[in-house]
Amino acid sequence: MSCQQLDEAWLKGHPLPAIAQGADKNGRGRVLVVGGAEFVPGALRLTGEAALRAGAGKLQMATVRSSALSLGVLVPEAAMIALPADEEGEIAPAAAEILKARIKSCDTLVLGPGMSSGKGARTFVANLLDSLDFPGSLILDAAALVSLRDFDPSRWRVKENVIFTPHYGEMAALSGLSVEEIKARPLAVAIEMASRWSAVILLKGDKSYVASPDGESLVYSDGCVGLGTGGSGDVLAGLIGGLAARGAPALHAAAWGAWVHGRAGRTLTKVIGEVGFLARELVPLIPEIIDGELQ
Repeated sequence: MSCQQLDEAWLKGHPLPAIAQGADKNGRGRVLVVGGAEFVPGALRLTGEAALRAGAGKLQMATVRSSALSLGVLVPEAAMIALPADEEGEIAPAAAEILKARIKSCDTLVLGPGMSSGKGARTFVANLLDSLDFPGSLILDAAALVSLRDFDPSRWRVKENVIFTPHYGEMAALSGLSVEEIKARPLAVAIEMASRWSAVILLKGDKSYVASPDGESLVYSDGCVGLGTGGSGDVLAGLIGGLAARGAPALHAAAWGAWVHGRAGRTLTKVIGEVGFLARELVPLIPEIIDGELQ
């Protein structure tokens, strides 16, 4: 099964939407990031800041109440939504009702960074998605993907501008296949799941595969080992969310996100070392890398 190489040539043939001079913050897109837990209170900082660095104009972050205030101080550019927590410190299932009205006022929803795959978190995600009628872009990451294993695809109401960002373990939980089966045919699995869920799939690994519901596919081969660190996926989810918010179609947002994320990692490899750089050090590099490819 063949697919296109995701490289500078592909990017130049599929540019990001230009941001007009004088555009206000609402015109650059409004992002809502939902996730986090008491165990990882800072994960959403990485996702939210990456969305802003990618060009989004406004940011809201929703997390458990015990973390919301400190997170709001860390990211003063964002509005905070404090959500109830369950006994495990995860977002409580009842929080889905609180978020429904908030979702309607945003352009992009990023769901899942920093959440676990416990029963309460799975119920929260199911409650939110089961009633979701959202015309904007939806990025599902981490626990939000694992939570879909109990979700009937026939109840999937969102049919456009949806992006899943699983690594191999999350794809195994989502697809019901083993990690070994996925590694044996990663592109085919990504294409199959893109069709099943009517979503763009970014399957992350040493080679990353991007597949759309209509069968278009890309492979990205220029990442680096240092990106395999805690928080790196949270940055990638926010980066993709920011690109989608500024108007990039789902396939373009996922592909540009994978490429920019990989380029940031390779830049830090040269500056810091092959391993040992931090996920938060990727974030400030995003604007310059994007602008360099847009020139």
